[in-house]
Amino acid sequence: MIVSVKVERVTLDTSNNRFVVILRDEINDRWLPIVVGPAEAQAIAFELERVVPPRPMTHDLIRNLLSSLNVKIAKVVVSDLRENTYYATIGLKQNGSENEIDARPSDAIALALRTKAPIFVEEQVMEQAAISEEMTQTEPVNQMDEINQLNVELQKAIEEERYEDAAKLRDLINEKSTETKKSPKEGRN
Repeated sequence: MIVSVKVERVTLDTSNNRFVVILRDEINDRWLPIVVGPAEAQAIAFELERVVPPRPMTHDLIRNLLSSLNVKIAKVVVSDLRENTYYATIGLKQNGSENEIDARPSDAIALALRTKAPIFVEEQVMEQAAISEEMTQTEPVNQMDEINQLNVELQKAIEEERYEDAAKLRDLINEKSTETKKSPKEGRN
């Protein structure tokens, strides 16, 4: 059985300095965190924030190629979790035929967002790795959301060659990251 999910956000896990995309199962109040690379995090965040880069990014190019070939993305499924690695498939439709291709979840999600395709997760994957509402801590997540938003603004400033703004944003991100790292440690003492 597959579960419909929405991309809730992309955030920076400051404890490990890794980006995480959060998929939300709204019916069962569960979240599935998936670690993604910085480029994929940026691609997902740009689409969520409706940031249009001056030139097409890789996922925009793939969307454009598929569209020019009259191929539609029917759905994306995070299909498996093996040895701490997530697997996904992209369901494609063309001229009445359907194909499924293997993909990294981060790429599949970035494409699904760009094509408005539904995103699903296999129930067994949710059971293995999802976080339920009672397990979440809103304070650190809010801080990470703020840092993630600042990272998006930083990338936009760099692309627009506003280097003075970019330097200020970089400093603010470093300051907030330091605060986030100190805060949990202070709470344990």
